Amino acid sequence: MKKLLLFIVFALISCDQSTIQYEYVVKDESFRKYVLKNNPGEYVKLTNGYTYFEEDNSNSEIGNVVLVHGFSVPSYIMRTTFNSIKERGFRVIMMDLYGRGFSDNPNLPQTDELRATQVIELMKNRGIEKASIVGLSNGGRIISKIADIEPELIKDLFYIASSGFYAYEEVEDKNVYQEEIDNMILKYPEMAKGQLNDFFEGDRYSNWITQYEELQTHIGFARALLSTTKNLVTLDEVHLKIDSLNIPVYTFWGEFDNVVVYDEFKDTLNKVLPNRKEFFISKSGHLPHIENQEEFEKIFFKYLTNN
Repeated sequence: MKKLLLFIVFALISCDQSTIQYEYVVKDESFRKYVLKNNPGEYVKLTNGYTYFEEDNSNSEIGNVVLVHGFSVPSYIMRTTFNSIKERGFRVIMMDLYGRGFSDNPNLPQTDELRATQVIELMKNRGIEKASIVGLSNGGRIISKIADIEPELIKDLFYIASSGFYAYEEVEDKNVYQEEIDNMILKYPEMAKGQLNDFFEGDRYSNWITQYEELQTHIGFARALLSTTKNLVTLDEVHLKIDSLNIPVYTFWGEFDNVVVYDEFKDTLNKVLPNRKEFFISKSGHLPHIENQEEFEKIFFKYLTNN
């Protein structure tokens, strides 16, 4: 009997330590109903699929702010900033880009233009004619592309730890193959744990791993990330255009960011956006708007309010 009990305990422990099931959730109508039942946002069907977004103060006359998240973590990464903007009375929208979070995972090339067009469509759907646009990390690429496509929609641009100033050699074969997807899924456990590296003090954000693991259950997540990487291009010409249009630009960097390393592109940044206002946030890594919210928001709202 004792041996049987030991076997059962061992079996239960083994089950707890088994590999999490990945990429089995289909983003269909039942998925969207579940999302709407358990979350405060809405869905709108745009050209390339359903887009999940959250909005507040839709009748505000103070101004409009659109928040654009980064490479893989969806809009919840902008939650603290969304809430602070809402509390100050601005109309504010944050959304999940295609392939991330609760939005659809269309099997399309994940170009900057695809996601920039998604943001533009959502703005027009919600009747927003002009807004301050905030882009985090890879989201900086997206807001630059929005300014490139329809600059008249832009009041000003706020870049947080933007990865959009690196140079890239264009990949010839941008197709995503099943073997690549399978290999990425094998790395999902370490990818989830690696999200803590975005922070200066990652041990303060232990729930970050669990939230990311939920994203990894969505079919098409790996394909979206791989396609995004293969479609990265240098945006120097876009940034020169932004500067020539005299669009106000503000750049924010975490003092200890080891994800987007400022020194690796600062010379390019000085050439393409010489008229920007730039700020370094202390005691923070790749997500200064979260880790040092007070210091970030003191500067952010000064310029959001004065322009």
